[in-house]
Amino acid sequence: MAFAPGAVAQRNARLAPEVNRILYVRNLPYKITSEEMYDIFGKYGPIRQIRVGVKQDTRGTAFVVYEDIYDAKNACEHLSGFNVCGRYIVVLYHQTKIAFSRVDLQKKREELDKAKAKFAATTGTA
Repeated sequence: MAFAPGAVAQRNARLAPEVNRILYVRNLPYKITSEEMYDIFGKYGPIRQIRVGVKQDTRGTAFVVYEDIYDAKNACEHLSGFNVCGRYIVVLYHQTKIAFSRVDLQKKREELDKAKAKFAATTGTA
């Protein structure tokens, strides 16, 4: 595969640590389909997967997974603020550490509540 001289320089550039192949998209129209998402995001490179939120708390969001990190970076730069059906979408890099830290925090709170309940039961104070 031959690259243009500017593309080779772009491929050798160091990326920020938050850049990855998975994009998190917010503020989507609730009735957007996966096919429409492929049309919008597919212009920036091959896509491995698109997951559109369908539950009450995930509607209007989606995850887009690109084959190549540079395609994801290009899509994030060009599509953040893009108007889709009268809504300006927000495109961010998915941060797995942040997502898992929220789950861990919730588990720690549950364990703390159990410990408090156990301690209150053994000391006789409630």
